[in-house]
Amino acid sequence: MRELLTYCHQETLPFIILGKGSNCLFHDLGFDGLVIHNKIAYLSIKEQEIDVGAGYSFSLLGVQTAKRGLAGLEFASGIPASVGGAIFMNAGASGAETATCLQEVTFITEKGEIEVLQKKDLQFAYRFSSFQEKKGAIVSARFKLEPDEKARDRQRAIVEYRTKTQPYEDPSVGCIFKNPQDRSAGMLIDQYGLKGLRVGGAEVSKKHANFLVNRDQATAEDVLLLSRMIREKIKQETGLELEMEVRCIPYRPL
Repeated sequence: MRELLTYCHQETLPFIILGKGSNCLFHDLGFDGLVIHNKIAYLSIKEQEIDVGAGYSFSLLGVQTAKRGLAGLEFASGIPASVGGAIFMNAGASGAETATCLQEVTFITEKGEIEVLQKKDLQFAYRFSSFQEKKGAIVSARFKLEPDEKARDRQRAIVEYRTKTQPYEDPSVGCIFKNPQDRSAGMLIDQYGLKGLRVGGAEVSKKHANFLVNRDQATAEDVLLLSRMIREKIKQETGLELEMEVRCIPYRPL
């Protein structure tokens, strides 16, 4: 990873780091640069300390830690992200978020310099981390969890609820909008009769309205147009501005 980023810096080659691709909507032309798939995927569990590579499955991490009776990452189970992506987005669900039990992150800058950053040196908010304002790659993380014999039961309940309420059987980029304060974006979209609305191959899921699913070779433009129609409708009816949770990646980097 250091060699790649150093090379990109020397050659002024745009790059983007990709984990599992959740929350990423690429332009229909692709990306005019280097896409680096982070597969640094090791896991070390020593008592309550978790040391994990950024390319490790975040969902699997939730399962593995809960199986050992460790609480704090049960919510990760079922989230189709890498650990690095979850940190980058401060992914969350079921009232919990990634930053809560995070202790330390190892990061490689665009110049190939290694930084070991403590949580106190970073900023986190709803679906935000300071890594969104940095150029480089998250390569590993350290979490500290708490012993809890009921962790596994909670983790299983979370997976069961998700599979019942979210369209796992349909391709999508995940939740399309952030939840407005004290409101659910999905419930708002459902409330105003937009489930099943379709543009090209993209459709508002009939199972969970905050997912735009690919029904038939949907393009990025289909998804963006459909999301724009939803935002306009919710703005018109409620005055609320829905904010995109998905990262829209342009063909030519800014």
